Amino acid sequence: MEFKDYEEFWPFYLLQHSKRATRVWHFIGTSFVFVFVLLTIVTLHVWWLLAAPFAAYSFAWFSHFFIERNKPATFGHPLWSLRADFRMYRLMLFGQLQKELEMVRGQYYGNSSVEH
Repeated sequence: MEFKDYEEFWPFYLLQHSKRATRVWHFIGTSFVFVFVLLTIVTLHVWWLLAAPFAAYSFAWFSHFFIERNKPATFGHPLWSLRADFRMYRLMLFGQLQKELEMVRGQYYGNSSVEH
């Protein structure tokens, strides 16, 4: 799909993560990014930083292939997907994601019910 900007991409990204389990796997993977950055700083071994994307994407892609059963948005929009993943992470961390999902789903489907 083509999008004119990130803000147009964001609702698509959220809708590609409709199942709670998918979002949880993404959250775990993104958490490993922060752990690996911290390990890089503490140990001064850059290979931790190089391993961070592999850890994050392995959790995320697993969830897309086996839970959500869709193609990861990363394949078509890698930078916007990365940005959206951190945005989704932040919203989950602060308990604001459900509200965002309901709003987006309501805009696109006229229905705000989302899998919990």
